[in-house]
Amino acid sequence: MYKDRKIYLTLEKQKKNGKITILIGPRQVGKTTLLQRLFDQLRNDHRCLFLDLDIYSHYEQVSSYENLINTLKLNGYQTAQEELFVLFLDEFQRYSDISRVLKSVCDHHHNIKVYASGSSSLAINEQIQESLAGRKRIIRIYPLSFREYLHFRDKDELNEKLQKISTIQSDNLDALLPDAFEELHRFLIYGGYPEVAQVEDREKKEVLASIFDLYVKKDLVDLLKVDRIRHAKTLIRHLAVNHGQETSYSRLAQVSAIDEKTAKNYVEILKETFVVTVHPPWFTNRNKELVKTPKIYFLDNGVRNFFINNFNSHDMRQDSSFLFEGYVISELIKAGVMADQIKFWRTKNRQEVDLILEDGEKLKPVEIKYKKRLKSTDYKGLKGYKKAYPTCSPLYMVNLANNTTTGEVQHLSPFDLGRLL
Repeated sequence: MYKDRKIYLTLEKQKKNGKITILIGPRQVGKTTLLQRLFDQLRNDHRCLFLDLDIYSHYEQVSSYENLINTLKLNGYQTAQEELFVLFLDEFQRYSDISRVLKSVCDHHHNIKVYASGSSSLAINEQIQESLAGRKRIIRIYPLSFREYLHFRDKDELNEKLQKISTIQSDNLDALLPDAFEELHRFLIYGGYPEVAQVEDREKKEVLASIFDLYVKKDLVDLLKVDRIRHAKTLIRHLAVNHGQETSYSRLAQVSAIDEKTAKNYVEILKETFVVTVHPPWFTNRNKELVKTPKIYFLDNGVRNFFINNFNSHDMRQDSSFLFEGYVISELIKAGVMADQIKFWRTKNRQEVDLILEDGEKLKPVEIKYKKRLKSTDYKGLKGYKKAYPTCSPLYMVNLANNTTTGEVQHLSPFDLGRLL
């Protein structure tokens, strides 16, 4: 059964904007399902056609401008019609010539609305950078947010409770919401891919394996030479082991037996295929960001744990704090924060704040602690940042059980990250 996602309403509204709407995101996050749901709804009021371009005969129907228009006419389109005809193209990034065809359609047929989807923003950006300039709207589809994950697990009653959490001031949320924390800990281990969310725990690892076997076969092989796949997989495993830590490209090159330029290229491919997210340090001198070591997180904790083959529960592992940091960053990105707005602060004296969110000229320092009970030393980084930049206020502390406001520090639970937006 189809489960609603927050992004669906955005896609529905795109019908009226006269642009080509392009969905991009990793494999198996629900792009095709979203397109099919939209197709099923819009066909009640419009002529529609859905083509899966993984099927070559479907590609041939739209491989040229003439073929596409003739295909639409065979399916009820009339050049002079006033109402919209809606065309859905799944996996359109497989063919570089499609973007030129879509440009002609967009320029000459204002009564045709196109929705298209693809798995690699790298391949898509290369194709549409010039040909579809000003004619497209890109919508990024990510794995499920935690709230969506609860919905997919039929936990809507729990979701309703979490929607009220901003009205509560408590330093004991774990006692108030034990079910929410149980689901959070499961989410930290297995992540938010829709199919993973809906199967039993014993099946989740197998589902992740099937997803990323396909990723290696269809994405990495398409973007890399086959003899380089072994090096890329070594690099991925190293990133997984060092999830959320500062990562040197020279070290990545060394462990993967490749040169540093190639290592950077591989990380870029992983970023553009939605496997990792890269965050540089924040400095008042922005030029320093170009030469300092970034932190690299996996966008989905389940994927990270798959690559290190560790699905132990949170209380049996030493990396839970890094999983929690990855969760916070991923939730912010899924909520619309651009990855390049998320940085971290560290001084030569090793003072550190986990996140610096850039919101225009406004900066939001955010410390993340995987703890139920906080100590005075946990605020050391925020205090150091406040001392260096005294005009910055408020300060934020994301933690497990406290969502009170104390002085200039706003404590946020894992379920109330919307207050950072």
